Amino acid sequence: MAAEGKGIDIIHHLVDSGPWVPLDLGFIDVSITKHVVMIWISAAICFLLFIYIGRQRSLIPKGIRSFFEMILLYLRDEVVYANMGPKNGEKFVPYIWTIFFFILFCNVLGLVPMGATATGNIAVTASLAICTFVVIHVSGMIHYGPLKYLRNAFLVGPWPLWPLMVVVEGLGHLVKPFALTIRLFANMISGHILIMVIFGFMFMFTGFVGAAVTGASVIGVVAIYLLEIMVAFIQAFIFALLSTVFINMAMHAEH
Repeated sequence: MAAEGKGIDIIHHLVDSGPWVPLDLGFIDVSITKHVVMIWISAAICFLLFIYIGRQRSLIPKGIRSFFEMILLYLRDEVVYANMGPKNGEKFVPYIWTIFFFILFCNVLGLVPMGATATGNIAVTASLAICTFVVIHVSGMIHYGPLKYLRNAFLVGPWPLWPLMVVVEGLGHLVKPFALTIRLFANMISGHILIMVIFGFMFMFTGFVGAAVTGASVIGVVAIYLLEIMVAFIQAFIFALLSTVFINMAMHAEH
């Protein structure tokens, strides 16, 4: 029972991300937590890394630039341009690049010892989804004009059905940021929970059985950890891809 209690305490310590600097303004809690610090670090990495890469003036990429330029060009050509075309997609490339690498660094920092996955916090993923939601509708309004965009987006079909279609289409527009929020949050938090559950098995048994379970737990944790590295890239890519698709749909609302 003591060993089991120790395991539960360790898991609770790993999950707990209480405020490091409590700061409650009354109407909103802006306390600095571990997730907030990870967000700052991710933003700083994006800022410093791409300033460093952008300062290289050679036509042939060298060093770390060659790796990131490959990813940047793939996102531009195979994600943004492939869905939106070069003419419409060019102005959205910086946003898609930024959202992809910010999410990627947030995901990867959660795999660093003593780190935390900011995208495992639903408030963070919701904020990212809201950013995309704003870009979706603002880009549509700029492309068509506010009135024409709203008509194309909500007043679909014969006019007697407009009251019903406003509700249906409105729910459809709300589902998009909700899907972005839950997809990223659930995929990032589930892997970490699974790792901690498998890790907790080590403290539930003793003797020969405990040694065998410990060995199996270590192998399982390593396997899930390696899978999490791949998931970190995949989820950043999916968020960027869906954002591109949704923005393109707003700019072709008549379809």
